[in-house]
Amino acid sequence: MFLDLLSLILLVSAALWTVMTRSLLRSAIGLALTSAVLTVIMFKMEANLAAVFELSVCAGLIPVLFVSVVSLTQPYTHQEILERMKSMFARFRLLPVILIGVGLILVLLGPHSQVQLPLPESGENTRFILWHLRQLDLLGQVIILLGGVFGVAVLFKERKKSA
Repeated sequence: MFLDLLSLILLVSAALWTVMTRSLLRSAIGLALTSAVLTVIMFKMEANLAAVFELSVCAGLIPVLFVSVVSLTQPYTHQEILERMKSMFARFRLLPVILIGVGLILVLLGPHSQVQLPLPESGENTRFILWHLRQLDLLGQVIILLGGVFGVAVLFKERKKSA
């Protein structure tokens, strides 16, 4: 129970840090951290197939693409940073209160709810599904990952030449 609560606290903290930080690079890193913690939770819930895709796409490819885009943007002036911080805090100031409220509602309704989770899949079943039944999905995911890595490499190579 303690590890479940710790995982949930880490997930919410990483998600809040992702949306509240003023640096786009830190936000991309926070997104990767949030996805990594979510992956651990999914593995703990024995949703292995979903966890594998979460780890490879959401914690791997998407943050790499975001970091590459951030590296191509122009830096803000000090005044622009202050204005963006004010507008960001104005937009997200109620987010922690909403999250705490939803969490309390879920805790209060938790023992009384009739929600049943599906039975967990075994590791052997996931392995069979991934390698034998979902080969085309796996191939597509590998192609997308390699395309992202290739795209980042090309962007950095062209940027280095122009600098």
